[in-house]
Amino acid sequence: MKVTVTPTLLKGSITPPPSKSQAHRLLIAAALSGGVSTISNLADSQDIRATRRCLCALGAGMEDLEPGVVRLHGLGGGIVIAPPYATLDCGESGSTLRFLIPVALLVQGQAAFTGRGRLMERPLKPYEDLFREKGIAWKLEGGVLTVDGGRGYDALALEAGDFRLPGNVSSQFITGLLYALPLLEGDSRILLTTPLESRGYVDMTLDALEQFGVRAEYDGERTFRVPGNQSYQPRELTIEADWSNAAFWYGARFLGCPVEIGGLNAFSTQGDMRIVPYFMKLQGAGPVELDVSQCPDLVPPLAAMAALRVGETTVIGNAARLRIKESDRLATVTDVLGALGAEISEQPDRLVIRGRDRLPGGVTVSGHNDHRIAMMAAVAAVRCQAPVTVAGAECVAKSYPDFWEDYETLGGHIVREEG
Repeated sequence: MKVTVTPTLLKGSITPPPSKSQAHRLLIAAALSGGVSTISNLADSQDIRATRRCLCALGAGMEDLEPGVVRLHGLGGGIVIAPPYATLDCGESGSTLRFLIPVALLVQGQAAFTGRGRLMERPLKPYEDLFREKGIAWKLEGGVLTVDGGRGYDALALEAGDFRLPGNVSSQFITGLLYALPLLEGDSRILLTTPLESRGYVDMTLDALEQFGVRAEYDGERTFRVPGNQSYQPRELTIEADWSNAAFWYGARFLGCPVEIGGLNAFSTQGDMRIVPYFMKLQGAGPVELDVSQCPDLVPPLAAMAALRVGETTVIGNAARLRIKESDRLATVTDVLGALGAEISEQPDRLVIRGRDRLPGGVTVSGHNDHRIAMMAAVAAVRCQAPVTVAGAECVAKSYPDFWEDYETLGGHIVREEG
């Protein structure tokens, strides 16, 4: 689908969609419980569908009570050894894949995973190295990942102990282990071999575990201690609004749109709350350097703001991990904003942007099959001189299915063209 945006200021009130990051975490914890949980305010995004689909394939029961409200029947302590095993289709969701690899090993002893887009090309080596060290077979061939503990059907593929992982590739590897290790018979440690990045996402995981009655401790540096012999308790919980997607509406505000953003938890553990101090920093005069090592998903909206920070230079740094997202986001942010007329240069781990008063626009840009790139283009379009067409605009469904409808609700002028 192509969407053509005619530049106009947005105005009104908006509540961002439910947090995709929190939803993944609460659904998995509920699936590992020994009872029935209810999760409310659940978005119907492609990534959340992927996690729901995979949890059902692992044996969890799920029913929709009404739109956005799901009743989930847990796996009875998390251990169900009952072949045959379904292949787990993770779609394009890196969270689903990385969170569920250890969980599937725990529940089934083996599993096969598939995905679409760039998913199976995104880094998995931290798990590969770790599991091979633990004697777990690992094969990625033809876009299918197979992991097999080789213990038969009466023994766990994972055993308690020390698990060494880098902290600067993706926090999702840590999260996956944090879900599985509490159910093992002994105590475990996750030992980081490099400093932890995206700590906010790990904090969200620890918060989710705590809400389901599971303990894990982080020393703030390189060690997570996870007591074994725990159990997840069923809960009734509501998903918070998403700070990651709220960042695009903050971007619109920065560009002069009187948009009020509601429904956000000011005390959330979501790391992308960092949009608020960064938004304020960009409003100041003079050069600004932003460290996004802890909040890489904020780079597209931050870049849109920086591109229209008149006469000022912004450096968005410590961003190398953006190259392994749904797209190479350092390259695709540069491509799209550059096409719109921004003064932007891409370096190995950073973007350097010199702000302008307006952007020419008048072009067609690709969404690069990346939800955050398409939304960035739509926000930047409000300060363009001519209409902007976003090709592949349907990719917003990955995290924000109603984005274009919300854009129109705020007064945005768009025309959709199928095909």
